[in-house]
Amino acid sequence: MGSQRSARMLGLLLLLLSPACTSLDVNATSASSGEYSSSAIAITIFSFDLPSGALEMARNNAADIGQPNLLVERETVFPYLGRLDWLLDIFSIRFARVRGTWGYPPEDAPTR
Repeated sequence: MGSQRSARMLGLLLLLLSPACTSLDVNATSASSGEYSSSAIAITIFSFDLPSGALEMARNNAADIGQPNLLVERETVFPYLGRLDWLLDIFSIRFARVRGTWGYPPEDAPTR
């Protein structure tokens, strides 16, 4: 009986933690370009990412701004263990951040 209750509590905890946690910051540096920073947090349990991979969510979040010429300049995933990264596929909470620019340089901006 106690193990069933523990399993239910663990399932409830995982259900509560599974929603995506993302953020997006967009700054215009001119009328036709700017910078962005997108981040996401995901939980990995036995190689299954909830709700999806943190880096994938951060990139999709950045793509949702709908600006032309979206360029990724830097991607960061924490924690990252290199060759031992498979250990994090058992259970981990991962944070990812994608930074870059969007738009046209002022001299290449389309005219209306």
